[in-house]
Amino acid sequence: MKKYKLDKGYVHIITGDGPGKTTTAFGLAVRALGWGLKVCVIQFLKRRTSGEILFFKRYRKNIVIRQFGTKTFVNKGIVSPEDIKLAIKGLEYARKIILSRKFDLVILDEVNIVLHFGLLKIDDIIFLIKSKPENIELVLTGRNAPQELFDYADYLIKIDCLRHPFSRGQVARKGIEF
Repeated sequence: MKKYKLDKGYVHIITGDGPGKTTTAFGLAVRALGWGLKVCVIQFLKRRTSGEILFFKRYRKNIVIRQFGTKTFVNKGIVSPEDIKLAIKGLEYARKIILSRKFDLVILDEVNIVLHFGLLKIDDIIFLIKSKPENIELVLTGRNAPQELFDYADYLIKIDCLRHPFSRGQVARKGIEF
């Protein structure tokens, strides 16, 4: 198949209290990979295996996934120095990847919640959006996306949860929630 290139890259913000923000972004990655685009996923606040990670390890030719988080997600809003250090490393990696122009689609998974907890400055993310090359598609996921980012979004998606077994005490299940 002839390599397809994007003429114009847009900014997506996927936020809301419902489940599926990361899954939605990974679905976009699958679509991009289907057309031969190169994808980089940068996961903030995550360091665990998920079904998506297991799947993409099998098809790693055009995708890179890097995690910048501890094994425990920020608990009740309490941020550790390690969380901050890893978020900053993730941002530095994102800058490097975006400016390298080696990828067509870059996903900053959970970056909105990183901003919500104050691990990174909103101005750094806005600068990243403004400085991205014209033909790179950029996706920012995570609940509590700051209103200040909305003006920079070409796609603004809010996922709401109307019902979820978690509210009845069901823990996350492999293959469904992670």
